Parts: sequence; C-alpha cells; structure tokens
Amino acid sequence: MAHHHVTSADIAIDGDHLDNSKVAKVKAIAMGVAAVGTLISLYLLFFAPEKISGSFAYSWLFAFYFFLTLSIGGCFWTLLHNVSNSGWGTSVRRTFENLGSTYPWMFLFGIPLLCPEVQQYLYEWMNTHRAATGDVKEYLHHHDHLLYNKYWFMNLPFWYGRVIFWGVGLSLVIIGLRKLSIAQDSDPNPGTARLFKARFHSTYTLIIFALTITFTGFDFMMGLDYKWFSTMWGVYLFAGSALNSMAVIILVCAWLKSQGHLKHVTGPEHFHIMGKLLFAFTVFWAYIAFSQYFLIWYAGITEETSYFLIRNTGNWNTAMIVLVFGHFVVPFVILLQAWLKRNPKTLSIMAGYTLVMHVLDHYLISVPERGISLGNINHEVFGDIQVSIPGAFWGDILAFVTIGSAFLFFLLRAIGQHSLYPNRDPRILESANLSN
Repeated sequence: MAHHHVTSADIAIDGDHLDNSKVAKVKAIAMGVAAVGTLISLYLLFFAPEKISGSFAYSWLFAFYFFLTLSIGGCFWTLLHNVSNSGWGTSVRRTFENLGSTYPWMFLFGIPLLCPEVQQYLYEWMNTHRAATGDVKEYLHHHDHLLYNKYWFMNLPFWYGRVIFWGVGLSLVIIGLRKLSIAQDSDPNPGTARLFKARFHSTYTLIIFALTITFTGFDFMMGLDYKWFSTMWGVYLFAGSALNSMAVIILVCAWLKSQGHLKHVTGPEHFHIMGKLLFAFTVFWAYIAFSQYFLIWYAGITEETSYFLIRNTGNWNTAMIVLVFGHFVVPFVILLQAWLKRNPKTLSIMAGYTLVMHVLDHYLISVPERGISLGNINHEVFGDIQVSIPGAFWGDILAFVTIGSAFLFFLLRAIGQHSLYPNRDPRILESANLSN
C-alpha cells in the first residue's frame, strides 16, 4: 500500500509537470544526433555504392521496426487500460499515452522503405513484380507459381495501401485518445463522460491495433522472404511489443519517481503490477516462440523451415541459443521474486535487460536475411550467398542510434508537454491507494 492514505489534498490542482529545462540538453543532443544520423542514412540508402546501400537497407529496417514495436506497445497499453476500465493504471496512464504518441513519428522513419531504390534490396517479390512484362498476374503464372498464388495479397498497390493505413490509422487512434485524456486535465467538472467516451472508442480501435501489429510484421518483415510464412507471426510480434513497451514504461516511471515526480500517486504496488505484467508477457513470448518453432519443426515444410535453417547457420545459431536463455530463462527466474518487482530500481534493471534481449530478437529477425537476399538479388555485386556481411554491423549501429535518438527525443517531448498523470480523473484516488 501507499505510505499513507492519499486524499484529494495530496493531488496537485494543476497536476505534476516535468521541468523541461532539466531535459533540454538531452533533448537537444538526441535531436542533433537524429538529424545528423538521418542525413547520413539517407545518403547511404540512396546515393552510396550499391553494395553499401543494399546492406544498410537491412540496418534501417531492423532499427525502424524495433522502435516501432515499442510505440505500438504504448498504443496497446492505452487501449487496454481504457477498455478494461482499469483503476490501478490511472496513475501511469499518461505514460502509456506518451509512449504511444511516438508512433506517428516513428512511422515516418519507414518512408524510405516505400521507395523502390530501397525496396529492391529488401523485397525480392517486388523486383519480380516490377520486372514483369505485360500483365503481372499472367507473368507470375508462367514464371513464379508461388507468387502467383499470393498475388491477391502480395501486389504493389495493395501493399502501399495497407502501409499507409497502418501509419495513418493507429496514429489517429492514439492522437485522439491522448487529446481526450489531456482535455480532462483542464476541465473544472471532469466527471466520467470522457472515461466512457475513451472506453467506447478504444473498443473498435483495438481492431486497428491488432491489424497494425500483425500486418506491419507481414509487410515489412515476413516479406523479406516471400516463400516463408508462419500463422503465429503476428502473435509473436505482439508478445514482444507488449512485453518491451511495458519495460519502457517501467523505466520512464522509475526515472520520474527518482526526479521527485508521481509523488503520492505511484508506489511499490504499481511497480509490482507492472513487474507482474513484465513477467506474464515474458512467459507469453516464450510460449509463442516455442509454439512457432515446434509447429514448423513438426510439419517439416520446406517453405516454413527456411527461417530457422538460416538462423541455425554459423554464429547465428549461438545468438539463437542466447535468445532462448536470455529472453526467457533468466528473466523468468529473476522476476519470480516479489520484492524485486516492488522496487523501482531493481525492476528497472530487469526492464533494461529485457530491452537488450528485444534488440537481439529483432536483430535475428531481420539481419540474417541480408547476405542471402542480397546474394540472390545481385550475385555479381554482393558475391556468393552468405550468412553475414563483414563490416555491415557498423551500419546497424548507425541506424539504431539514429532512430533511437529520435525515439528518445519524441518521448521526452511528449512527457514534458502535459501533466505526468491525469490529476482530474475520478479514479486517481483509487489508483493512488492501490493495494494488490
């Protein structure tokens, strides 16, 4: 429980606001790094020699989708909080919303992936479509029967339409819900009308979220090898997104607590619940990862097994083993401890560790395809098919730091714009006096 029973006298009339001057330097550095990194990245993607551009396209995709999953996760926790009419989450709801509000900005970093100059290195199926003479469907019928069967879904107009919808649709959802939440802070008679409105609009928009996390994974990631497919892919990506966005939320809340914010409204009980959610989705991620591997192994279908065959080659096999133990076994054992989940500092360490494992997870999703795909696309330029390209790791670091700096900037910007918790929400006292 809280240290003492929280009353309305403990809730600041104007809310709790971050002093932007304290983070101005960090924001300036993050914005500068993101701006310079973006300019360098655009040169590498569009103007560098083909061998460098092709390699860096995978670096950019890896970093883009990693941070996109964190933003999508923020949207998920906002929607879930509203739909479930959660009482405990009221104190940290604004952190959910702030994380989710980075989604529109993160999606903008996917714009290079819409350009044929970048797509030619990533998506072999698009090259086949663009090389078709005459009617594309008829051409595929004679030259690539598998692509012909998938033409209803894997065709360029539909792909572009889907991507635009994922970007605009979920952006409008999170912007609308956050705007509704913020308006409550300045309402002299807040009442419950906005809560019911937010709850109603979060029900059907959960469908948009589900489609976005699933089909961005299909369109951006699974499309790297159009022959491969998995019916559990969307759920796998969702599990990682929900898990690691909660890790970011824990880190933000712990940092705000250390700076003297969220006083009276958050305490060990809130971190205990967030820790339990971190634990729950650690188990869920492991269950989905194992289920996907087991079903593909049991069926033994060539088009399905290719994903794991590539990642069990060379040093990728070692990384996959590290992922199994590092992403599940270690956090599972440690997060069983109730005392650890109630302590913001120790829980933050585990949240940071989980994010590191999420980096490894997404690195293994996208980067092992690089050498094989580039070898297939242009044997003369990229050489023989290989499981890794020497020196390409530096491009991975550049892309990750660039988009990561932008993510940090937009997250800090959102945190500093409004009250750190919904101080006029009718359930704030219920949340502040949480006991679980």
